[in-house]
Amino acid sequence: MANHRFSVVSGSEEEEACCSKKAKICLGVFLGLLVLVTVAVVVGILMGRRSPKWNGKGSTVDFQEIILRRCYTYIRVVQPELGDRDCQKIKKAFTDAFISKDPCSAREEDYDLLMKLGHQTVPCDKTVFWSKTKELAHQYTKTQKGLFTLENTLLGYIADDLSWCGKVGSSEINLESCPDRRNCNSNFVSVFWNLLSKRVSTTDDILESWRPKSLRGHPVHSLQPSKVHTLKAWVIHDKHLSRFPIREA
Repeated sequence: MANHRFSVVSGSEEEEACCSKKAKICLGVFLGLLVLVTVAVVVGILMGRRSPKWNGKGSTVDFQEIILRRCYTYIRVVQPELGDRDCQKIKKAFTDAFISKDPCSAREEDYDLLMKLGHQTVPCDKTVFWSKTKELAHQYTKTQKGLFTLENTLLGYIADDLSWCGKVGSSEINLESCPDRRNCNSNFVSVFWNLLSKRVSTTDDILESWRPKSLRGHPVHSLQPSKVHTLKAWVIHDKHLSRFPIREA
């Protein structure tokens, strides 16, 4: 009879092996749940930080670079007499006005430094205001030299056709969407143009007469009537007139 060696496994050893296996399974399940919970929390935080979807388009791509480039073009080519303006400070003041702020909480005070840095004196009786006739108004100022629309001023020139807003608590510019007047009147773009229009009309004493809800209807309340001696109003009935060139009379 062959010799066989048998090892006896006690009941306690079997129980320990079983418990060890169960412990590993439990640990694996726990770690898996921990990972899932962590991912869910991170996603929740990121989703919570996302800016709401506004009705307007997002900030213009390369906003700061465009601001700086236009500023240098204006003070070197368009109006060289403003060559002492600091474009780097203007760019910073512009972005600081809205960065990290609620896009629907704009105040005129937010643009105080920008307005100071970009201050410009427009000759009396040389300002042209427009409402829904931008192309026509700009054709007119091109032929009638010495006239200014808001877009012909330094700050108007650098901001023309741009959009901008920030994200609450973030140093980033919001490229996804920005509020317009359908969301709130106190959006940063509307407040900027209202303030610039009011500043220009107050400085130059030019009367502007638009519908009360027009973007540039605000300066009417800022004029000094005793200094307004002439009003020339053009009422355009055909919006397609802008297709035809305007020639100097």
